[in-house]
Amino acid sequence: MKQNFDLVIFGGTGDLSMRKLLPAMYQAYSVGEISPLSRILVCTRKPQEVETLTAKVETTLRQFVPESQLDGEKQNLFLGLIQPVLLDLINLENGWGEFAGLFAGREDTVRLFYLAVAPSIYGSCCKNLSLKNLITPTSRIVVEKPLGYDYETAEEINETMAKYFQEEQIFRIDHYLGKDTVQNLLALRFSNFLFENIWDAKSIDHIQISITEQVGLEGRAGFYNEAGAMRDMVQNHLLQLLCLIAMESPNKLLAEEVRLEKIKVLKALKTIKDNEVNKSVVSGQYATGQVNGEQVDSYLEELGEQSQTETYVAIKAYIENWRWAGVPFYLRTGKRLKKRSAEIIIQFKNVTHNVYSELGHNLQPNRLIIQLQPEEKIQLMLMAKALGSENTQLKTISLDLDLQSHNSGNRPTAYQRLLLDAIDGNSTLFIHRDEVRAAWKWIDPIIESWKQNRKSPELYDAGTWGPSKADKLFDKQDYCWVNLSELS
Repeated sequence: MKQNFDLVIFGGTGDLSMRKLLPAMYQAYSVGEISPLSRILVCTRKPQEVETLTAKVETTLRQFVPESQLDGEKQNLFLGLIQPVLLDLINLENGWGEFAGLFAGREDTVRLFYLAVAPSIYGSCCKNLSLKNLITPTSRIVVEKPLGYDYETAEEINETMAKYFQEEQIFRIDHYLGKDTVQNLLALRFSNFLFENIWDAKSIDHIQISITEQVGLEGRAGFYNEAGAMRDMVQNHLLQLLCLIAMESPNKLLAEEVRLEKIKVLKALKTIKDNEVNKSVVSGQYATGQVNGEQVDSYLEELGEQSQTETYVAIKAYIENWRWAGVPFYLRTGKRLKKRSAEIIIQFKNVTHNVYSELGHNLQPNRLIIQLQPEEKIQLMLMAKALGSENTQLKTISLDLDLQSHNSGNRPTAYQRLLLDAIDGNSTLFIHRDEVRAAWKWIDPIIESWKQNRKSPELYDAGTWGPSKADKLFDKQDYCWVNLSELS
């Protein structure tokens, strides 16, 4: 039997809770991962939402859980775990007494407080939990990215949480780290002799990490215009993926060991500042264009005001250590691009001598492709002879690691896995405070350079792959961004 817990979702009727958290918890419940004596307390400050919560959750499950996983009886039992709570997160006099009373007699139960609210409210939430004596040794909090807008604000938020919770009780979530394919990246690296011995500058030419989106602001105009692509995506998602690719093998796959290796990577990143920013970083902002055949507005039209906020960032980064010396890491993310995708391309060096050159064959470099979305798959691209050809004809073939066929049943979602890990106190796939510090220290000089030079982002048409200037980041003339949707 799984341990009992109380999951408290502050901001429980918001988009994150309805789209991700509650569907993830239902999926965990449906496969027996949740004790029937556990509770999910959904907090709201709107009285009308208390009355309609059950119906709203039923609707959200039908919308965001695959139909094959829906079961009427299990849904009803799961809804029985959910309890609406009327609570003003800031005002201690408004609902906190009744809220505290809900935990009487459950002092030994694990308490997971999920702060699905703006970071500006974190301090009030933590303080009020403390004043009501709701923080126990088995209590934990989960907070979303991005944490702060720079090093100083991130430190302020972390310092505020640290007044009430120990570091091991704070779980900073990045849902990309919960994806099966990301974790398989570690398995490939550290459990296969084939990759262990070629995972360095001697064999790898360069690495691309891309997270591309088709959507625009989607109701996040206020937040996004202050954050931009650099803070919203690069500082957390892209740098976390870079760390997993580049880190040394931990002694054991424990949270502290993994964290130490990731921090080493972040600290080894070559600083990009002053004149280097123009050479190594490209920022962009989408103009009008067509996405999936439909005309869409520019960022400024969606926002309704003038802005220099970047909706696209591409970076050429280097890690200054023995394993990665001289290997460029190309990072890319943007909104209103041609396709939605998240992928890692590890491109190996060319063979030292082409024995097929006299036959007119140009050899394509081998690539290891790890795709995170819209599908999760791993491919190894190799050169081989085309079958049936009289003359030797070479072509690129794909060795697919079909993980799905070797795993029966439903695969857990990223949030499902991460929530259960947080309940169990396993922080391996979460972000430590020191990682946040190191990431901001690398990001801040780039943003500061933009401010000082009043750098305007390059315009790109919506529905394209971003500003053409990003292609010029590549060191070799015949190299470019790999877009998996366009590969034959």
